Amino acid sequence: MSAYFIIELDVHDTELFERYRPIAAETIARFGGRYLVRGGAVETIEGGWAPQRVVVLEFPTAERAKAWYHSDDYAEGLRLRQAAANARMILVEGAPPA
Repeated sequence: MSAYFIIELDVHDTELFERYRPIAAETIARFGGRYLVRGGAVETIEGGWAPQRVVVLEFPTAERAKAWYHSDDYAEGLRLRQAAANARMILVEGAPPA
């Protein structure tokens, strides 16, 4: 079953974040993941949530998603991202196939 990281980012160091982006993209792909949402305009429709930037990643399984996040391959990227931005992140499993 597919799994999705839903990430809210508040980037405070754009130069450092630009160094992070290629590392993230390469390692996400290596673990079978892909971007479904990567930035873009955000419009609040209901409630008070007003994130600056949203990213949604899809992985084949929750195990692959967690393997990527905790991998040695992503460790440098994670360090850069944590220095460049504040994040709120959840991992959620998708609906089973119909």
